[in-house]
Amino acid sequence: MSDDLQTGLIVRAQSGFFTVETDSGPIVCKLRGRLKRGPRTGDILAVGDRVRVSVLPEGGGMIEEILPRERAIVRLDPRPRGVYRQILLANPDQAVFVFACASPDPRLRMLDRFLVIAEKQGIPALIVANKVDLVGREQAETIFGHYPQIGYEVIYASAKEGLGVEDLRQRLTGKISALAGPSGVGKSSLLNTMQPGLGLSVREISAALNRGRHTTNFRQLLPLAGGGYVADTPGWKSLALWDTEPEELDGYFPEIAPLVVHCQFSDCSHTHEPGCAVHEALESGKIHPDRYDSYLRMRAGLTPDN
Repeated sequence: MSDDLQTGLIVRAQSGFFTVETDSGPIVCKLRGRLKRGPRTGDILAVGDRVRVSVLPEGGGMIEEILPRERAIVRLDPRPRGVYRQILLANPDQAVFVFACASPDPRLRMLDRFLVIAEKQGIPALIVANKVDLVGREQAETIFGHYPQIGYEVIYASAKEGLGVEDLRQRLTGKISALAGPSGVGKSSLLNTMQPGLGLSVREISAALNRGRHTTNFRQLLPLAGGGYVADTPGWKSLALWDTEPEELDGYFPEIAPLVVHCQFSDCSHTHEPGCAVHEALESGKIHPDRYDSYLRMRAGLTPDN
């Protein structure tokens, strides 16, 4: 039977049915029973997983094999029998964080939190600074300009003026991209400018996901005209850092991580200790004060009794 199997990508998951995009077109499949056996410590399947399927004579198909995941956006859900790994998106090539320069005000603390989660889960991140037309390019770079210095690419965009749209298209083409960002930042307008109807589809899916009961059983990848997919992943807002130890947090800040070995104390928290290389870098301007403040706030949230 293995010679008859088709390899494909799960582009939609809802209530136990999975739409698998194959070379011969989409096939609506169910998961073969034998793959469900054993203890469940997390989602067996998720949108973005690559699978091998058999086609049934009466139509539809069965998922016979799940290919190894390269990475995943994981929400850890503590349960009485242990932690359950809910997969928001399997095999993303990148996370695309869309934030506004104004209206609403840029929420850089949230962005820094998203970036830490992306670092922890091994997902490359791209920042889109939207609504540049409201503040001008110079002010936009004042707000977001320190991120490229630490290795995060920033696309300055405006759906109204068409700024950055082609850059965004190029960065999304051929990849599976997880989209996230606060409400009102113009994500739908930006996507509609890039590909008519795409932003509307993302908005409709986001509304379905935020209705509560649909959150865990409905996910979808939306195809891009030039190849690749985008997935709205509003679950980033509820991705907790509760499983992160305070002493490991510095490893998820690219500008802080290389300095840790130069601190006088091996258990330096970079908050008050003498001989702290991070403090020295902060005072010399090598670390942006807003990023350091984000580190302090996140660490305080992870420290018991805070």
